[in-house]
Amino acid sequence: MQTQQTTKPTDVATYISSFPAEVQERLNEIRQIIRDAAPEAIESISYGMPTYKQAGKPLVYFAAFKNHIGFYATPNGHEAFKEELSQYKQGKGSVQFPLNESLPVELIRRIAKYRTMGEID
Repeated sequence: MQTQQTTKPTDVATYISSFPAEVQERLNEIRQIIRDAAPEAIESISYGMPTYKQAGKPLVYFAAFKNHIGFYATPNGHEAFKEELSQYKQGKGSVQFPLNESLPVELIRRIAKYRTMGEID
């Protein structure tokens, strides 16, 4: 029987390694997309999830859940891609990418780049 981790991860690699291999693969893919789109962003854990900040301001966050990966590009990142994100379940500033579907890699890349180059809240 696997025991649940009781300590919160302090870095992104540790966070990712706490998930099953197939989820790790997706999380690592998102991580690399963000790093490529925002090479100057600082990577950390905030609110218990991988976080990327530039000039002290949040760009994007992501997190794995039982059936999806949550992606958080703050409200303006989601507003700018409202139509393309409409096929996914959303909340204010969040979108859920189901684990049983392909990751929208190009869309994630464009959102991350937008948050880097566009207006940051």
